Amino acid sequence: MDTENPSVTLRAQSRLARKNHPAEKPFAGVTHDHVRHTENFTVVGNDLVQHPELSGLAIGLACYIQSVRPGTAVDIKTLAARFPEGPTRIASALNELEAHGYLIRSRERTATGRIVTRTVSRNRPGHRSAARDTAPRRPARRRTDPDEAAPRKRLPAVPQPSCTAPALLQAAVEVLTGLRRRDPRLLLSATDAEHLAPGVAAWLEREIAPTAVRHALTANLPDEPLIRPAALLAHRLAAQLPPPPPFRPPASPAHEPRHPLQTCDACDRAFRAPEPGRCRDCRSEVPPGGRLA
Repeated sequence: MDTENPSVTLRAQSRLARKNHPAEKPFAGVTHDHVRHTENFTVVGNDLVQHPELSGLAIGLACYIQSVRPGTAVDIKTLAARFPEGPTRIASALNELEAHGYLIRSRERTATGRIVTRTVSRNRPGHRSAARDTAPRRPARRRTDPDEAAPRKRLPAVPQPSCTAPALLQAAVEVLTGLRRRDPRLLLSATDAEHLAPGVAAWLEREIAPTAVRHALTANLPDEPLIRPAALLAHRLAAQLPPPPPFRPPASPAHEPRHPLQTCDACDRAFRAPEPGRCRDCRSEVPPGGRLA
């Protein structure tokens, strides 16, 4: 028996063209004969053109809309005049694109009062930049001139008196203007004093002496500079408002008329009397037969 010669050259095996040479043309399917575009082209993602749920008409309209210039009309009537499909099929395709996030359509009113449809085309729905572009934009802040004064901040609300008699408000303004004598930082403008006066009047109306009101507004102030002294005073007037005085039966208007407010000569307390003088408590402190100071 002859022995096998291992040195004999083996017979060459046939090669599979698709396995060893993938660059060769396939037996079936599409082949591409592409030329690189250098002008007049639009980049469209495969997520759109190979979308598994969109119809061919929807994909074609999306590619067309992405290729036109900003401001081009893409409403149903304009697209139906541009393509052979009718308005019904065009509207259905646009609804597909809107449902999958490739279009955002909203109705807005122009400055002239006309209602228009604003269309936003997105090539990558859900992308971070697309969400940022379609988010509602906040109105831009008005830039003020460097020499223009900053807008004045509104002061906190203050208590309101039940009676806005001119004498009561004048006494309140005098209390406020006297605060700067105790602390120069409490120098108020006329506008601030007008805003705070009803709050001080509410204190005086509750039979709180002007000296007590001044003490409540100026006690325990911080050592650092006061940025908004009027706001601090408004807060104290509202937060430290004392309770109303005990109820007293109202006098009969037929026998005792309502006298104007007076300021006690001894304790500066506000009280009602026909003429200036001392309040009831200060009069009771004068011994019988004594003299008023």
